[in-house]
Amino acid sequence: MGSGRIEAFSDAVMAVIMTIMAFQLRPPRGATIEAVREQLPGLFVYALSFTFIGIYWNNHHHLLRAAARISGAVMWANLLLLFWLSLIPVLTEWLRDQYQHALPAAAYGAVALAAGLAYLVLVRALIRANGRDSAVATAIGSDVKGYASLGLYATAVALAFVSPWISYAIYVAVALMWFIPDRRFVRA
Repeated sequence: MGSGRIEAFSDAVMAVIMTIMAFQLRPPRGATIEAVREQLPGLFVYALSFTFIGIYWNNHHHLLRAAARISGAVMWANLLLLFWLSLIPVLTEWLRDQYQHALPAAAYGAVALAAGLAYLVLVRALIRANGRDSAVATAIGSDVKGYASLGLYATAVALAFVSPWISYAIYVAVALMWFIPDRRFVRA
C-alpha cells in the first residue's frame, strides 16, 4: 500500500486540530491596549501550538513521501502520533488560562514528548516496512535532531516545576530548531 491514503487522513486530522485551536482564540474584552495585553498569553500559546502542529505536518509529509511501503504497524504508529497531537488543543486552552502555573506547562511538555516518541515509533515502523537501505532510513540517518528534541522536552517537563518560563523557552527553542528547514529528505 502506498502512502497517499495515510497522508491524506493525517492531513485532515491535523487540519481539524489547527481549526479547533483557532476556534479557541478569544478576542480582547474591550477596545483598550490593556484588553489586548490580557489576550497576549493566549495568542502566544496559540502561535507556539500552531507552529508545533505545522512542524509535525511538514515533517510527516516528507517522511511519508519518502516511503514506498506502508504496513499495518505504520498505520497504528501513525494513529498513535495523531492521538498525541489531538491533545494539543486542550493543552493550548489550559495553558492560555493557566500559563503562570507549573502543571499546565509540564503537561504541555509531556504531550510534546509523547508526540515526539510517537513520531520516533512511526519512523522506526517505516524503516522496518521499507528496509534499512530505503530512502526513509537514509534520510533519517542517526536522527540527532529528533533525539535532541526528546531530551529537551523531558528537561522542560522537569524544569516546569522550577519555573514555567524555562519550559516555555525550551519549547520555543525546539520549535525554532525544527522551523529551520530539515534538508534530510531533500538530500535523500
